[in-house]
Amino acid sequence: MSQAPPGPRPPVVTPTRVVAALCLLAPIVALLWVDSYARLTPAFIGIPFFYWYQMAWVPVAAALTSTAYVLVRREERARKGGDGK
Repeated sequence: MSQAPPGPRPPVVTPTRVVAALCLLAPIVALLWVDSYARLTPAFIGIPFFYWYQMAWVPVAAALTSTAYVLVRREERARKGGDGK
């Protein structure tokens, strides 16, 4: 009897993927929790806190997204290299 070719592998939860998920989740939680930054003070160069807090998250979110991408990409490369493929 011939066996069917192996199908796609189920997703595997690893510590690297958990860290990547937390990197992606942090900006979402921080910006959806509006009560934490819905105020005017402290102002930064005349810009109310409400606005500069959100804008400060733009480069932070970009850095966290890049970090998550690098972590997952590195793990995928190591996993494929370990299988001999």
